[in-house]
Amino acid sequence: MKVLFCGDIVGRSGRDAVIKEVPRLRRELGLDFVVVNGENAAAGFGITAKICGELHAAGVDCITTGNHAWDQREIIPYIAQDKRLLRPINFPPGTPGWGANLFQTARGQKIVVMNVMCRLFMDAIDDPFRAIDAELMKYALGRSAHFILVDVHGEATSEKQSVGHYCDGRVSAVVGTHSHVPTADSWVLPGGTAYQTDVGMCGDYDSVIGMKKEIAVARFVKKMPGERLAPAEGEGTLCGTVVETDDKTGLARSIHPLRLGGRLPPTG
Repeated sequence: MKVLFCGDIVGRSGRDAVIKEVPRLRRELGLDFVVVNGENAAAGFGITAKICGELHAAGVDCITTGNHAWDQREIIPYIAQDKRLLRPINFPPGTPGWGANLFQTARGQKIVVMNVMCRLFMDAIDDPFRAIDAELMKYALGRSAHFILVDVHGEATSEKQSVGHYCDGRVSAVVGTHSHVPTADSWVLPGGTAYQTDVGMCGDYDSVIGMKKEIAVARFVKKMPGERLAPAEGEGTLCGTVVETDDKTGLARSIHPLRLGGRLPPTG
């Protein structure tokens, strides 16, 4: 299988980049499935039902989130209806929505997408490692699931890497989100799991992690309350990673970062 995962969409520039590029990438790369993290898609804070519809119409099969999942209150009733929109699986019991789901591709392949959130320098939530174990007990990679993808949403590189090694050999890919900066450590772990600490963001990189740089810089310089953070509005870069797996085992053959448009140099 060949799966594209795109990092955190930040504002309109990020949405525009994804909506523009995903249809072409599906055709040219022969993608079986596309996942994006959409937790900053609505003006930098959360996501709406309308935006979910636009992303799905462009060819996005599944949307993950993170600590900004509930920033747009309208999403609370919607998330209970759309199984293609995930929130972290280790939110407390009774939280609306799903933290993981099993999907079927057009070719009949089964893919599990799991959304998990770290705890170091993040909100105090349930143990991500136990949540991963509980979900993986439902599936056998290469048999009941042809591909298992984990979006690990977290601040600390050490915690994300720990999740990667903890899952090695049990899932197809562990890809990180939240920091909005693509890391240069994409590789296949010894057990066959593709890994990247952070895929980066889809948005305008002439910014401070996607937000207008003037507002963000002023906060650091003046140390006073100021204008509300707002997404930068220049041309967005699509930052993602493509994982290809062995159809028999579900383990990764390769992982290749992808950067298109905007300020960052494109990948070759």
